[in-house]
Amino acid sequence: MTSDLSVFETIIIAIVEGLTEFLPVSSTGHMIITQALLGVESTPFVKAFTVIIQFGAILSVVVLYWPRFFKLDHTPVKGSAVTRTLHKWRFYVLLLIAFLPAAIIGFLGSDYVDMLLDNVIVVACTLVIGGVFMLFCDAIFGSGNPENKVTPRRAFIIGLFQCIAMIPGVSRSMATIVGGMQQGLTRKEAAEFSFFLAVPTMAAATGWDVLKLFMNEGSEVVMDNLPMLLLGCVVAFVVAAIAIRGFISYLTKHGFFAFGVYRIIVGLFILVWLYTGHTMALV
Repeated sequence: MTSDLSVFETIIIAIVEGLTEFLPVSSTGHMIITQALLGVESTPFVKAFTVIIQFGAILSVVVLYWPRFFKLDHTPVKGSAVTRTLHKWRFYVLLLIAFLPAAIIGFLGSDYVDMLLDNVIVVACTLVIGGVFMLFCDAIFGSGNPENKVTPRRAFIIGLFQCIAMIPGVSRSMATIVGGMQQGLTRKEAAEFSFFLAVPTMAAATGWDVLKLFMNEGSEVVMDNLPMLLLGCVVAFVVAAIAIRGFISYLTKHGFFAFGVYRIIVGLFILVWLYTGHTMALV
């Protein structure tokens, strides 16, 4: 059995994923568009591929933020043994709190989300709507207060914002960063927590999609396409690691405006392209 993706298609889709995973432009939306432009058939494996290589991209967060990601809080704190333990593991507790809303809603609505993944018009519309919002979100939320940090309450609200990103084209990065800004965090603080939250979120999404592949298509589908999976994850990892540093610097200095303009241009182009008789269908 031959692979569902060629080496060229794998590399192009993985590059797009690595560049866009942490930008507020929707990596899923861009991969759907790229897939359509390349004429790649939307098989169960290809759908899973676009999720699995996102995990390759978010592993770059673990590498780049290694000291923060694996450091416990040993500062003294008063209280019971439970309080001290929660304080010690505070970073992971906050990630768990923020992760739970998307985990629950994603599990319950996974079939509906999969249906939306085939709709390029949905992607185009959400790109435009999100882009218009991003033109004004800096003015709405301001630059944030450096003294504000992520608390359990703020983590949960950011997690609720992340659920919006289940609509293709919204952007998980945009939703969670905006959620953080809405809670008074600085753009940098909100962006970094968004990166950290991507790790458990995409790890769970990857595991769920791999499990569904094994249940519905059999292990041979994964094994036949394993080289493309590995290649896609490696490419996405390398490109994302390069993109993260530039994004944090740019976002801190300039905000969301340019990303909003980009989203509007891309979304409108797709809509005009489709409504002038051209096709961008996932076959």
